[in-house]
Amino acid sequence: MDPQNCFTFFIALLGYLLAKVPGFDHVGQLAPAIIIAVLYRQILGYPEIIRAGIGFSSKRLLRFAIILYGLKLNIGTVLHDGLGLLVRDTGVIIFAILLTVWLAKCMKADKNISLLLGVCGAAAIAAIAPIVKSKDEDTAIGVGIIALVGTIFAITYTILQPILPLSAVDYGIWSGISLHEIAHVALAAAPAGDDALAMGLLGKLGRVFLLVPLYFIFMYIMKRKSQSQDHSDNKIEFPWFLIGFIIMSIFGSYVLGSLIPVSTGFMDGVSQLTTWYLTAAMVGLGLNVSLRDLRNKALKPLIAMGITSICLSILYSRKFYESRSQSIYHSSNS
Repeated sequence: MDPQNCFTFFIALLGYLLAKVPGFDHVGQLAPAIIIAVLYRQILGYPEIIRAGIGFSSKRLLRFAIILYGLKLNIGTVLHDGLGLLVRDTGVIIFAILLTVWLAKCMKADKNISLLLGVCGAAAIAAIAPIVKSKDEDTAIGVGIIALVGTIFAITYTILQPILPLSAVDYGIWSGISLHEIAHVALAAAPAGDDALAMGLLGKLGRVFLLVPLYFIFMYIMKRKSQSQDHSDNKIEFPWFLIGFIIMSIFGSYVLGSLIPVSTGFMDGVSQLTTWYLTAAMVGLGLNVSLRDLRNKALKPLIAMGITSICLSILYSRKFYESRSQSIYHSSNS
């Protein structure tokens, strides 16, 4: 291992250990690692001697983590059992992006950070950031806000679950299509039982599946925007890492477990390795954050995303409740 990369891995390890502490165990290791990296930058300054290692983590390692992330996506399951969820997931993504961007415009919030928050999820932000030419600082802020808001909402869901007029399956779907990260979905849906957890994860995986078309849509929009503004530098790098993501998804869906038998422990290990690489990449981004303008840049996008998340949660929970009420009504009359 390159000594310059050891520093980001060390902070990632600190974030991993902190995530094991009671109180932080529901947050995951991404948020603590980013916080430690940001605090290090503000207190001790930017470690210039390992600039190359930080750049490697925040760019190359990040893309490698997204490629490995493809193994978490079972395409067969999503297409076989989750076609209805894919339609809902599409609606959620469109709703979240449009409302967040509109609120940001009304509040005169930072456009770049607000757009990143609209796509929801650390992997989605990491994939979209190069397209919209986001600074490492803005990308790290976006991931940090996602981790914070997602954790708050997941805990709130868990508290409300026993009193909500939703079946376990409906509650799981609601969690999967409205919460921000797989860890948040697992945290919120698990207390409702195995069926709720399975449907929640399926709903979230559907949004991961839609990351690919979303990326190409953004690439097309930014390409057209650059051309209309007559920019000479309108070249957008082809997303080779997303091709790797697709290949790994196909490999994990149709080869591992069927043609090549693997244990659950092996897949858990791959999942942990993916999270580890993603955490180290977030450390690289966090070390590029300067808190000097953070309050001015992050507060309004945070408010916009919070409003969007609340609207999304209320809208879809109400839809599930009304659907269930109509089903009960028709059953009683038949």
